[in-house]
Amino acid sequence: MSGNAVQLASKIKLGINIGNTLEAIGGETAWGNPQITKSYIDFIKQSGFNAVRIPCSWDQYANASTAEIQAQWLDRVKQVVQYCIDDSLYAILNIHWDGGWLDNNITTQAQASVNAKQKAFWEQIATKMRDFDEHLLFASANEPPVENATQMNILLSYHQTFINAVRSTGGRNTYRVLVVQAPSTDIDKAATLMNTLPTDPTPNRMMTEVHYYSPYQFCLMSADATWGNMFYYWGQNNHSTIEPARNATWGEEDYVIAEFQKMKAKFADKGIPVILGEFGAYRRSTPLDMEKHQASVDHWATFVTNQAIANGLEPFWWDTGGLLSRSSNTVLDQRTLNSLIQGAQ
Repeated sequence: MSGNAVQLASKIKLGINIGNTLEAIGGETAWGNPQITKSYIDFIKQSGFNAVRIPCSWDQYANASTAEIQAQWLDRVKQVVQYCIDDSLYAILNIHWDGGWLDNNITTQAQASVNAKQKAFWEQIATKMRDFDEHLLFASANEPPVENATQMNILLSYHQTFINAVRSTGGRNTYRVLVVQAPSTDIDKAATLMNTLPTDPTPNRMMTEVHYYSPYQFCLMSADATWGNMFYYWGQNNHSTIEPARNATWGEEDYVIAEFQKMKAKFADKGIPVILGEFGAYRRSTPLDMEKHQASVDHWATFVTNQAIANGLEPFWWDTGGLLSRSSNTVLDQRTLNSLIQGAQ
């Protein structure tokens, strides 16, 4: 546990999420993915990743009145973490959306009850995982929605409770690196609203977290809307003459650089590494200029990964089974994998 947050961040080269699995409401396989196996974790490592983010649900496995988490679920999550540690992968374990008990309640009215649950859950999680070495990091939440300074202060209290709970369990958790989420994990909100961090009795063991899916019309949008249409083409050399209405009109290379520089100045330059806990852009079947579209996704993945690392952000691709198959341990999108590895180099 000797490495501080900056030293630990320097060891994280390229990460991937095991999305829609341990955080699935209804059970690990409820959202269509198979159970996580040791062979799948081995395959993650073989594919070129050295870090894993493990989104996780807890509330559905807890007693509603006592907040006691089922021993069987704690054992299962520990087993998955063990698979990662056995492969010398860095692992980030969080409380994900988890039914919204935190995310939907960033209010003064709910603050006391949410803090009570945050304390109870993290004391149990941290105690169960206490003996893992520095390869395991804990993250307070996922994407807690915050719009203003009042909500930011409430979120900071939830993060403070998380840190206090983990540290109270002692042992290696005294020194474990902990990750706190920016408001809405949004870069611009982080730059304007996150002007203080929780206090930690162990110095230099904290990271912050943001996510990046910009421009939304290119990365995630699945259908045209009244306010705007999908982008199929991204990057100054990838605009289409066949389908010019689908070229990105914002959010291209200069924007990426400017956004990530905000996090470098706000956190990384001050010794607080930033986890880029989720990012991604995904291929579509509908573009008319498919060659340009494929090149656009390749370029986005490489460029964003490269700029993240250059500005002190540690990148974790969001995957729910479209990049790496969970059932056959095969690469389903070799172009994206190649692009990510190129960006990380």
